[in-house]
Amino acid sequence: MSVRVANAPCSWGVLEFELGGEAAGAERVLAEMAEAGYAGTELGDWGFLPAEPDPLRALLARHRLELVGAFVPVALAEPDRLGEGVGRALRTARLVAAVSPSAVLVLSDDNAAVPARLQHAGRIGPGMGLDGARWDRFAAGAERIARAVRDEVGLRTVFHHHAAGYVETPEEIEALMTRTDPALLGLCLDTGHLALGGGDPLAALERYADRVWHVHFKGFDGAVAARAREEGWDYFRAVREGVFCELEGTLGFAAITTRLRERGYDGWIVVEQDVLPGMGTPLESARRSRAYLERIGL
Repeated sequence: MSVRVANAPCSWGVLEFELGGEAAGAERVLAEMAEAGYAGTELGDWGFLPAEPDPLRALLARHRLELVGAFVPVALAEPDRLGEGVGRALRTARLVAAVSPSAVLVLSDDNAAVPARLQHAGRIGPGMGLDGARWDRFAAGAERIARAVRDEVGLRTVFHHHAAGYVETPEEIEALMTRTDPALLGLCLDTGHLALGGGDPLAALERYADRVWHVHFKGFDGAVAARAREEGWDYFRAVREGVFCELEGTLGFAAITTRLRERGYDGWIVVEQDVLPGMGTPLESARRSRAYLERIGL
């Protein structure tokens, strides 16, 4: 299994949400990522890393990191915003393809934009999701983006299920996967978001193995998630309280790694420990998670 391990700017508090606070700059984040033993990075929020190929290529080379993917949130449930989303996805895909043609576009919903989904992340109930017709439009929009990205620049697109978005629970992942072409749209399996949404990462890997083209290893603190449910925290409060933690001791990563190896997975594993800007100990946490992965054979 030729799997390599990356990290992502979100582990340093560089998130796509407008939350205020200060996150570290690109030079520091990439330097610490490399120092902690990672071989690649995702792009992060647009503008965090250089938005032109030559400066981006030079920055990555300076830190001996590869670009492995780029996260693009799009309000797929809102048809009047799809055109703008396609444009942003293509803008990102052009940059990524110019620097790293084997990377993937990581498409997601416009997470945390719908108040009910933000407030009830981790405890989604009836009436909070899409109906059949809206699911069809959502899936068609995801396919439209994946097709445009493939046809223009040749990158593959994976969909990232995500808490506080319309694709959070196992049932919602299934609704999207059954409505989309498996040759066109893959799945970014995110262990922490799946656990928060009530799923089992290993079971999801078994079900969607042929569509898992990109993997996020994110730790999950079940005790924090239980408090979030009991006290009615919104998604950002759960993140602030540490629902996404360091990897060791959570979610059975050794078993997931074994199953990936058995399935012949040859993509990247991206460690993510989502923190809010200025929160946590990113370098130390990244080191500990990397040391843990080495102990389980990665």
